[in-house]
Amino acid sequence: MEKKNLKKGLLFASFGTFLGGFNPIIANSRPMVIDAYLFAALTVIVEAIIFFPLMMAERKKIKYDFKKKKIDFDEKDLLLNGYKKNIPLLAFTGVVFGGCMILFFLGYQLAGAINGALVVKTTVFFSLFFGWLILSEKVSTKQVIFSFVLFFGLFLAVTQGSFDLLELSVGVLVLLVVSCVWMFTHSIAKPLLDRREITSIQMVFIRNIFSSIFLFSTYFIFYPLANVNILMNPETLFWGILMGASYGCGLYLWYRVLENIEINKATVILSSNLIVTAFFAMILLGEVFTIFHLMGTILVIMSIIVIVNQKKEEDKEIEII
Repeated sequence: MEKKNLKKGLLFASFGTFLGGFNPIIANSRPMVIDAYLFAALTVIVEAIIFFPLMMAERKKIKYDFKKKKIDFDEKDLLLNGYKKNIPLLAFTGVVFGGCMILFFLGYQLAGAINGALVVKTTVFFSLFFGWLILSEKVSTKQVIFSFVLFFGLFLAVTQGSFDLLELSVGVLVLLVVSCVWMFTHSIAKPLLDRREITSIQMVFIRNIFSSIFLFSTYFIFYPLANVNILMNPETLFWGILMGASYGCGLYLWYRVLENIEINKATVILSSNLIVTAFFAMILLGEVFTIFHLMGTILVIMSIIVIVNQKKEEDKEIEII
């Protein structure tokens, strides 16, 4: 059974790695007439559409499990309705994620796909930092050291060995902010998942619904009404659907991976999407992958491996104690 789960997990991980690595390519391949704000709005609404039937199927299974007495009434009620008392927090996360999606696409546009993909891997560090700051999770000395190694590898790559931080592109700085805010929002929402007041699929659907409402309701405050023609253009819809489908399916595959593989192994496997991004960025976008990018990528992936494996070792020690 364990081998079967591992094979399934690796299969989902391979598709998830490809989609995760290809997302920056789609983002930077779109016609630039499609601004980052509109692109973000289309992406989140497509994600919501993808996760709606998944959420309904999940709710049906919860009711079935209750009927078969696999869960009691209180657990069923919590899983089905627990989100209702957390609507303000979910609305906040939706607005924040909506804003981050705009900056996400803008950051990739300015930084390039290769540099952007490297910067986004700092989410591992910010997850560690906010886990310690907000959730009181333990952080080891080794994790701190390799967090510095991760940033060393990142700056080696994006500065091409000069380490002149004053010349960092705006896109790199934007994506650092996005990674930080993403992980902060994840950290404040994580207790809902721990208390089983919401499932991961419910979280993604509700978050994207609020993001959609926020982005579509505010878009024409910043852009002229004439842009409705861009919105209704079939080419715009094609790229929005493509991006949303790739992002949404990749996120779903991540959850399927976690069902079959331990999170530390899954994180390490999916970190290899940097290679996918670099390959297609060279082929389709004409970006140059330098020796500094290679060295930086190796250091970043190595740091992620150490950080997540160290987390697993600490969890085992806690279980023994």
